[in-house]
Amino acid sequence: MLLLHGLASNASRFEEFAAETTLARRHALLRADLRGHGEAVTRGRTGTDLWCADLAALLRAEGGRPAIVVGHSLGAQVALHLAAREPACVCGLVLIDPVFRPALHGRWALIAAASPLFGAAAACARALNAIGLHRRRLAPLDLRALDRAARVALASPEAERAFVAQYSSMWADLRHVPLAVYLQDLVEMFRPAPMPRELAVPVLALLSTGATFAEARAMRAALAGPSVTLQAIDCHHWPLTERPVEVRQAVEAWVDAQGEVPLVRPPAQGLGLETG
Repeated sequence: MLLLHGLASNASRFEEFAAETTLARRHALLRADLRGHGEAVTRGRTGTDLWCADLAALLRAEGGRPAIVVGHSLGAQVALHLAAREPACVCGLVLIDPVFRPALHGRWALIAAASPLFGAAAACARALNAIGLHRRRLAPLDLRALDRAARVALASPEAERAFVAQYSSMWADLRHVPLAVYLQDLVEMFRPAPMPRELAVPVLALLSTGATFAEARAMRAALAGPSVTLQAIDCHHWPLTERPVEVRQAVEAWVDAQGEVPLVRPPAQGLGLETG
């Protein structure tokens, strides 16, 4: 199983899941930093094409067996592209609150429409980085620790609003990733993705009821298909933070129903991909 984090995130997003899931007894769990994030930080090019190539190379290096790919948010978009581009690498998908561009609402629809501008800005930022103009140090981001603090804070409506503001804040994200990477993340987040019904693999889609970025009904319609299992999670856009046990149990039940996959490596390894 290959576990993919979201926008401006890193492999620690799935550290708690990997440590506590019963799936680790039967499956190799690989937590990957997408190029540009976490231990794979780079100030060069990033994006879907490179991420898919990196992940396919990682899976080949791990023995070449197809993986169930689990992705949250941007990671779910990458998982869909990987399944379409490298079908031999993927035998199933778990999409944790994916975001499809046609379903976006409010300011997020406007941000998606500005994708060409973000792409141009990312290219400019990379050019400045190439001549040495960039921050010398990025703050580390331990999402497991941040999640523990967030759960304590979610005890009141006021704290809940603060949680949503922090977890969706560009300024908070930019403390941990290069500007060029963040801008490219926005471009890739809203890039049209293959629809699950177009792929020849079973899919579990866990959709948040909070509809933080996308309209829930439109997302359900986009995800509908004979090979897709849909399940609602009562939360905002961060099910692994807000409902970790519910997410873990849903994934475990669905994966177990797909049949056994031989364990090929020790579980729960955190991996930084090629940084270029």
